[in-house]
Amino acid sequence: MLDLLILYHSWIKAAHVVSIIAWMAGMFYLPRLFVYHAEKGLPGSDIDQLFRVMERRLLRLIMNPAMISSWIFGVLLILAGAFDLASFWSWIKLAAVIAMTAMHAWLAARRKDFAEGRNRFNGRTYRIANEIPTVLMLVIVIMVIVRPL
Repeated sequence: MLDLLILYHSWIKAAHVVSIIAWMAGMFYLPRLFVYHAEKGLPGSDIDQLFRVMERRLLRLIMNPAMISSWIFGVLLILAGAFDLASFWSWIKLAAVIAMTAMHAWLAARRKDFAEGRNRFNGRTYRIANEIPTVLMLVIVIMVIVRPL
């Protein structure tokens, strides 16, 4: 198994990067949709229905598959030796990826709230939430590329 992972390491890494790009695109876009939905989408209106469709499709057709494939390819890279147990940067990166996954789950719960007509947050909250994936992405990229610790 390890020989196979090493043989296809570049392909696995490429698939991991593509998956992450798709995941991050959704992580940046969904909170922005929520801003507009919270501010302009009166429950039951045509625009409310449009936002519900857009949010559901973004989450189910792009974000969920991209997150799952990011994790699968990431675990395969770890099995191939990409995770250095002795380096602090590896653990910080893993913690940031777990936090990104938690943020994904929070966004999925907010989408469900909108779908059920019970959103309880305002546009400002979603604007702030929109920054969290950016900060986590910066931490992840710096840990992987710079490896400062």
